[in-house]
Amino acid sequence: MEKKKRWYQSISNWLMILAVGILVPILLMNLSILFQANTDKEKIPSVFGYKPFIVLSGSMETDIRVGDLIITKEVDPTTLVVGDVIAFRDAQGTVTTHRIIEMVDCHRDTCFITKGDNNSSQDQNLVELDDVEGIYITRIPGVGNMLNSLSEPTTIIIVVLGISVIFAVAFMISNKKQLSQEQLEFLAYKKQKDLAKKEKEDEEFLEFKRQKELKEQEEFLEFKKQKEQAEEVKKATTKKTTKSSSSKTVKVVKEDTKPKTTRTSKSSKTEDSKTASKAKSKKK
Repeated sequence: MEKKKRWYQSISNWLMILAVGILVPILLMNLSILFQANTDKEKIPSVFGYKPFIVLSGSMETDIRVGDLIITKEVDPTTLVVGDVIAFRDAQGTVTTHRIIEMVDCHRDTCFITKGDNNSSQDQNLVELDDVEGIYITRIPGVGNMLNSLSEPTTIIIVVLGISVIFAVAFMISNKKQLSQEQLEFLAYKKQKDLAKKEKEDEEFLEFKRQKELKEQEEFLEFKKQKEQAEEVKKATTKKTTKSSSSKTVKVVKEDTKPKTTRTSKSSKTEDSKTASKAKSKKK
């Protein structure tokens, strides 16, 4: 799940970038230069062929200002031409950065006449090929003053401690906010999981209810069918019983009627015999 970075995450990231991308390289470069300077005092320290110098005068203003950090690169002095800005050592061993305004022959070799852009006159001493430290590449405004301060051991200790504090604070903030973010993500995940579980339970309950209703409906239909069948059987049995009773009643009636008829006939015959006997007696 992607979310927008919060303000504290942006601050933490920028602190990390500032410490890692700027302060640490500068500190390492300064420490390397200090080490080389103390190891070989006759040689100007360099970092991968590049030599940084802090500008202490305004002889090259407005292109190069006091307090700037200039970067020069080691170069073959024989390839230099008029107009190049070079860093070179003067007679006192001080490194100066001026522009070549002319090339002359000296001691069967080439020498350079230099001049600061902001100076009214050229440099007094010629610059020999062996005196060239490098050609000017670029400048970093204001960084020279900072590096000049970092050359002090006390300042180095303070900077190291400051970078350590920045790292610690940035890590703590990032870690704390990351934990809070993870907790929020966990709660959101748990809530989503509970919601899905509830939906599943609801679906299961609805399915159970539907199955139960179907089963009750089937049982009701089965019961109704059995009841109807029982009623039909009962009706058929009742009808058969009624028919049998009617048959028996008719038979009994017939049987009762026949004997009575016979008895009546016998009585009639007796009476007729009596009447005939009486008639015969009268004739006599």
